[in-house]
Amino acid sequence: MPSFDKPTDHRTPQDAQSADSRSVTEAALFEAFGGVRGMVETTVPGLVFVAIYTVKRDIHVAAIAALGLSLVLGLARLVRKDTLKHAFSGVFGVAFGAVFAMMSGDAKNFYLPGMLYSLGLAIAYIVSSIVGYPLMGLILGPVFKENLSWRTRNPGRKVAYTKASWAWGLILLAKSAILFPLYWWGDATQLGWVKVALGIPPMLLSVYLTWIFLSKAPPPIDVFAEMEAAERAEREAKANATAR
Repeated sequence: MPSFDKPTDHRTPQDAQSADSRSVTEAALFEAFGGVRGMVETTVPGLVFVAIYTVKRDIHVAAIAALGLSLVLGLARLVRKDTLKHAFSGVFGVAFGAVFAMMSGDAKNFYLPGMLYSLGLAIAYIVSSIVGYPLMGLILGPVFKENLSWRTRNPGRKVAYTKASWAWGLILLAKSAILFPLYWWGDATQLGWVKVALGIPPMLLSVYLTWIFLSKAPPPIDVFAEMEAAERAEREAKANATAR
């Protein structure tokens, strides 16, 4: 006779642990990188700039419109009480580009600060992996409450962070290899539309590869829980000693 109770979970403990690890990894990545919404918010101001500049050929109007939109998106995050770093990072990036473009009189310079940042970040990812401190581990370690325990106590996660950092570095280098020739030899509209097209896909690919590497890695060591347990044990030991 069939049962109409809740379906039985036939997963093994290993499967359940793996599923939990994947969900935790996914949540941590969304928190660290702002999710799809954060990717869109970093792309839309550039889209507005190049669209307006293509039609009006006015750097000031295009830059002010892009900066205004970025401010609105940042304020919306503040109203929703989202993380401040996601609220202001896009605003500052667009502000630098807008000021640089208006001061130089060259629309291509609206994109230059972001391009230099991406190139610098690519180099940082690769160099940090080579020296044994993969940048992805430094970014995500606190998010997973493991800090730097992955370096000495969890070698499987160090390998995963190293692979993820290499992935981010090489993808950002490939993006730079496309954009900088356009900056040097193309016009502002060509550079703008290509940069918009390369905004979200490389980021999604990088996040996906990071998720793949970390979901297959050992679970993180919660060093905060360990410290709390040690403090609790110390308090109990002192209480027992006093009771005697």
